[in-house]
Amino acid sequence: MKHTAALLGCAVLASALAACGSPSSGEPAAVVLRVQGMPPATDKPGLDQFKAMVAEFEKQNPGIRVQGSTTVFDPLTFSAKLAGGRIEEVIKVPLTEPQGLIARKQVQPLTKELAKWAHYKEFNPQVLQPLSDAAGEVYGVPQAPFAQGLVYNRALFAKAGLDPAKPPKTWDEVRAAAKAISAKTGKAGFVHESKSNQGGWQLTMLAYTHGGEIERQEGGRYVAAFNSDPVKKALGLLKEMRWTDGSMGDAQLNDQNDVIKRFAAGEIGMYMGTPGTYRLAKMTYGMEDTDAFGIGPLPQAGGNATLTGGDVYLVPKSVPADKAAAAVKWLLFAYAQPQYDPQAAAARAKQLAADPKSAVGVPTLPMFDAAQQAEIDEAVRPYVNVQLEHFRPWLDGTPALTLRPEPPVLAQQVYTVLDTVVQAVLTNRDASVDDLLAKAEADVNAKLAASRQ
Repeated sequence: MKHTAALLGCAVLASALAACGSPSSGEPAAVVLRVQGMPPATDKPGLDQFKAMVAEFEKQNPGIRVQGSTTVFDPLTFSAKLAGGRIEEVIKVPLTEPQGLIARKQVQPLTKELAKWAHYKEFNPQVLQPLSDAAGEVYGVPQAPFAQGLVYNRALFAKAGLDPAKPPKTWDEVRAAAKAISAKTGKAGFVHESKSNQGGWQLTMLAYTHGGEIERQEGGRYVAAFNSDPVKKALGLLKEMRWTDGSMGDAQLNDQNDVIKRFAAGEIGMYMGTPGTYRLAKMTYGMEDTDAFGIGPLPQAGGNATLTGGDVYLVPKSVPADKAAAAVKWLLFAYAQPQYDPQAAAARAKQLAADPKSAVGVPTLPMFDAAQQAEIDEAVRPYVNVQLEHFRPWLDGTPALTLRPEPPVLAQQVYTVLDTVVQAVLTNRDASVDDLLAKAEADVNAKLAASRQ
């Protein structure tokens, strides 16, 4: 299935701090709703906007008080917190998690409450599919669905004699560009993440571009599928770039924050990422030359595909009905309405653009159809403060690619195993790709088998 890339003029960064006052005599107590997704203090424009958003939500819903939380998903502690009831009423998780949470009955269906929204049936069904069970019950609301691309430093491209308006479209071209950047600027031409489960995550997207897969169904069960020629070629590419070309620099144990921080400082030529990493580069890591940020579609080597994903918001099974209903009102107000209603989108874009440190106009994938997204884009256009042309290669090239989801079963555990594969390839010149994948496949198949018991 091919998708249309679109501009989301005001990517809503949700959360806020809201005081919970005592109800006056005779008034019913307000429903207190704790929600994950609060921007960190480093994202002052987003946090300020959200405080205003919460105030408006509470004005429209006087019986609900919202308390924001900066808790972020941690695969090492999430399950224990959820099982122990030590978690908020609205939780934010990556797109790898909903199907497992649904299958284990740890989150609750929200279809009945969602359907009360007049535009519920206009959602792009593909953004709700990963949040739904076999019976069609929907369990959450997505935030800013994305497709991976190739982020690149336009300034380093120019210094290396490359055309900043024409990012690489194939992995052969990436390899050549990385060599040129490394040789002519002394910077790392290309960096691949390798820790915190992100090595396996990025190997997945690299595998997709080579025509590979991570899991497949076999006899009604999921098994590992990455001990294959496409994935071997993907790892072989990394090995050649690291040890033959010397174009990946010396620091190899990186997660996304490490990579974006180094990119913001002008130390990296290219990495796999989304348009949304622009915000981290600018607002979290203080990238001064933001005009150097460019992004194209994910380069290909026969797969014609890219990885899609995003964050989603769910409600734990233990949350009582009144708070679950309040949670749906919040989710529709915070995430769905601004991507459907041009007036709401424009209002938030205007507010966000008032802060010079903000980033308005960073593209994402549409939650509704292309026509609706076009109206949103037009409404927010006066407030866009990013160099939209520098995102144009991604916008133009991504629609030609097939969007592929993350592995459907135990994705985070699979990524943990694959981290070790990526790390070995990047830190050991003599690492055997065949041996590493064979061992990793056995480890993952054991985990998948255990999950079926």
